[in-house]
Amino acid sequence: MQTVTQLDPLRRAVDALKGDGPVALVPTMGALHEGHLALVRAAKARAAHVAVSIFVNPRQFGANEDLDKYPRQLAADAALLEAEGVSLLWAPEPTAMYPQGYATNVSVSGVSEGLCGAARPGHFDGVATVVCKLFNQVRPDLSLFGEKDWQQLAVIRQMARDLDLTLPHVDAIIGVPTVRETDGLALSSRNAYLSAEQRAAAAALPRTMRWAAEAIARGAGVELTLREAEVLLLASGFDKIDYVALCDAQSLAPLTVLGGNPARLLVASRIGGTRLIDNMPV
Repeated sequence: MQTVTQLDPLRRAVDALKGDGPVALVPTMGALHEGHLALVRAAKARAAHVAVSIFVNPRQFGANEDLDKYPRQLAADAALLEAEGVSLLWAPEPTAMYPQGYATNVSVSGVSEGLCGAARPGHFDGVATVVCKLFNQVRPDLSLFGEKDWQQLAVIRQMARDLDLTLPHVDAIIGVPTVRETDGLALSSRNAYLSAEQRAAAAALPRTMRWAAEAIARGAGVELTLREAEVLLLASGFDKIDYVALCDAQSLAPLTVLGGNPARLLVASRIGGTRLIDNMPV
C-alpha cells in the first residue's frame, strides 16, 4: 500500500492505478472499525483498486464539538488497510486540504437543512466541501459510504448530481448497509467515548428503533409512535433526544403518514457527552 500526504504525488499514484482498471474511494476520518472495513471490502468487490482517505475534517465540527478529542491513530489504521489489500492511502495534513487563503464553501440546500443539519449548523457544509475536494483530488470511478450516516449520503448524492462531479454518474456513490454490534448498536468511532454503563444503555437505541419501524409499518400512527420512541429512549438512560423522525428516504422530507415511497426512520440522541445517530428503513 502506498501512503501519500501531498496532492501531486496523489494524482500520480491514482493515474498509475487507473491503468489497471476502476479505482474506488472510501472516505473516512480514521479511527477505523469493522464498519469502515466493510466499506473497503465492498469497494474491493467493485473495483480493481481501493483508495482510502483519512482526514479529520475540521470544517464539519462545531465550536463545542469533539474535534480535539476525536481519535487519531494513523499508524494502526494504515496497518488495517494494508491487511485488507488497499492500494492507496490518502492522508493529507490540514494545510494540504485547506491551504492558506482557502475561501470556498460548498453548501447543499434542502436535504442538509433538517435533522442533523438543524442540530449541527454548518456540519453538512463541511461534509460537502471536503467530499467535493476528495472527489476532485482522487477522481474515483466510484465511492462508498456507510448508510449509518443516511443524511450525509443524501447530501453527497445531491451535491454530486448538482455539480456534475467527476464520478461517472450518481449511482457510482454507493451506500453500504450499517454494520452493527451483536446487540444491534451501530458501529461508530464515537462508541469508544461510552462508559460501560452508557454502552449497555445505548443498546436501547436500535431496539427502540426496530419497535417504532415495525409499529409504523403495521399502521400505527406516526406522530404518536415517534413520541413514544422518545419516551422509551429517555427512560432507557439517554439524556437528550435531538430528533426521532420519519422521512422520505431520498428527499428527507418529514412524513406524518407512511406512503408509497421508501421511508426512513432517523434518530439522533445523546447519552452522557456522546451523540449517537442511527436509521432504519420503514
